[in-house]
Amino acid sequence: MQEPYADPSQQYFSDVNTRVKDLEEKQRLLKDRILLIGQNLISEREDSSKEIQEIKKIALQLKEENLRMKEFLQRVAGQLSESARREELMMLKRQFDMIEPHIKKEK
Repeated sequence: MQEPYADPSQQYFSDVNTRVKDLEEKQRLLKDRILLIGQNLISEREDSSKEIQEIKKIALQLKEENLRMKEFLQRVAGQLSESARREELMMLKRQFDMIEPHIKKEK
């Protein structure tokens, strides 16, 4: 409500001042929010960087373990193939031993 004797320019400046104060308050709140978002972004980036470094370390460890396991399996496979050959030789030796007395008798 307007007072009958109030100066209209005074009311206009009062409204402008109120609007300016409201805008300044909104600007201050937005600035605070942007600062918080920036801080959160930096914090998240640091955390993500740490996690990535940790994942890289784990991946490198897994790669090394995988290489060691491959080498171990290759050695085991080599030993198995050698033992199979030994078994084959032992079987041939037994067969020869079985036949040997018959060969000596024939001579």
